[in-house]
Amino acid sequence: MTIKPGAGGTESQDWASILLRMYLRWAERRGMTAEVLDETPGEEAGIKSATIQFSGENAYGLLAGETGVHRLVRISPFDQAARRHTSFASVFVIPEIDDRIEINIRSEDLRVDTFRSGGKGGQNVNKVETAVRITHIPTNIVVACQAQRSQGKNREMAMKMLRSRLYDLEVQKRQAHTDKLDESKLDISFGSQIRSYVMQPYRLIKDHRTKFEVGDVDRVMDGDLDPFIRSYLMAKKTKGRLDIQPDDDADAA
Repeated sequence: MTIKPGAGGTESQDWASILLRMYLRWAERRGMTAEVLDETPGEEAGIKSATIQFSGENAYGLLAGETGVHRLVRISPFDQAARRHTSFASVFVIPEIDDRIEINIRSEDLRVDTFRSGGKGGQNVNKVETAVRITHIPTNIVVACQAQRSQGKNREMAMKMLRSRLYDLEVQKRQAHTDKLDESKLDISFGSQIRSYVMQPYRLIKDHRTKFEVGDVDRVMDGDLDPFIRSYLMAKKTKGRLDIQPDDDADAA
């Protein structure tokens, strides 16, 4: 899973970090393993991006429906005038491919950069270049990993991420009409969201594809996503492809 903020600077970056916590708490509730493979902090708060690997029974099947744009409406903690703000962030979920599936990656097509990991991690942090960033030149796909203290292990995980990204790219080329992957390409802005999280002037979380909604915002933000996931899977099974419906919630900048 990759989480990225939309336009809006600190507001959207903070929202992206809230989503990151929500999905990590969801994994914890379900007894799944969730490892943050790469995380880029924002200048003032929040994150610019994060990539998480979930391991557990039906992990991809459960999370695939989270792909899309997520919208937050709240009183901004960064606005001294205490005005209501709308923020957007995108979530993109792809499956981890089986290592037995052959993805041809030529060494001459790769640019490998190493850099110093940031944050907590021991005496080697900020001293040894253990973090790895790999750029696949033909597709311009960039992956990075700094979760491990060993450069070799970070490189191995980054290559695994790259193989998954290239596999996904091939799937998209073969399919003229994709469903969830197409949704992830929508603009991270108003009108393209799959779900809204409203904290002001009322408290409500609403999925625009299924119309399922919950008023207990705090519980959902603490990882209780199963009702939304269940309603999406049931609706998809009975109705086929789900379309994002126009949002009728009040909105203010």
